[in-house]
Amino acid sequence: MPFIGFDAEEKDLAQVTPLSAKEAQELRDKNPSVTPWQVVGWQCGMGSGAVLFTWLLSDSESAVWSVAYGVLVVVLPSLFFARGLARQFLSRNLLTAGLGFFLWEIVKISLSIGLLFAAPKLVDQLDWLFLLLGLFVTMKVYWLALLLRPKPKSGTGLDPKTVLVGKMKPKLKSE
Repeated sequence: MPFIGFDAEEKDLAQVTPLSAKEAQELRDKNPSVTPWQVVGWQCGMGSGAVLFTWLLSDSESAVWSVAYGVLVVVLPSLFFARGLARQFLSRNLLTAGLGFFLWEIVKISLSIGLLFAAPKLVDQLDWLFLLLGLFVTMKVYWLALLLRPKPKSGTGLDPKTVLVGKMKPKLKSE
């Protein structure tokens, strides 16, 4: 199967040697990632800050509850998603893990939509603007997680042209 950006022949692919367990562990140690649980924690923190900020600056109790419910619409589905992903990482089958990821993403989106539809019945005097404020602030944590993710440690020796799954340098079209 051809890969975009690669001009490899069948004989070239035969030269790919997979990383050993030790090399793979060293690569993971040098390039730490952000866990879904860390993102959920950051969402809780940012959401709590938004609720506190609204409580300090607003006279309206319904505004505070609306922001809190907006935070809940993001955090609760994210908790289910993180729990589902934690179980998928235990799977040895890549196809099962990939399908599980999409299944839990569907659960997350469905739960978020359901919570939004239930909002007028659950929050007295719902203020949609403040609900969207809480939702927006909490969802932007995903971008914050990308910015705050741990940087690769120096000395990784990773070249952008290096394929991480093997020790083969791809031929680029410009070469």
